[in-house]
Amino acid sequence: MLALETVRGIRVVGDADVLDGMVVAADALVLRLALDDAFVVPQKPDGPLDLDVPRAIVVEETGFVGCWLTPAQLAEQVIAHVDWVLPEARPALAQGLIAGVPCKLWLEPSRALLLCSAPYAHELAERLG
Repeated sequence: MLALETVRGIRVVGDADVLDGMVVAADALVLRLALDDAFVVPQKPDGPLDLDVPRAIVVEETGFVGCWLTPAQLAEQVIAHVDWVLPEARPALAQGLIAGVPCKLWLEPSRALLLCSAPYAHELAERLG
């Protein structure tokens, strides 16, 4: 069973040009959820959550749960529950239903981050069993 844990990060909402120009730590992961919405995750779970983006709403976000997966875990535990095409190019953000639960997948060549909204955590964990 996958161990889904709260993924700490910063939610940044603003005009697309503001998000395009935001400066983050070199090791931070920026997930562009939409043109005007980004989720910035520090590489270390207890890393600092400092970010100053003028003309944007910047708030700490604790509404996502997830876990990092190896390519084997992704293939064995998640892919069978995905009925949409994953992007082949990596890194890439993909969004859709996984086992009927709205999720996000950040895909890198050597790992993947599975994310879902915290209220769906129990349902996703149970369905991916």
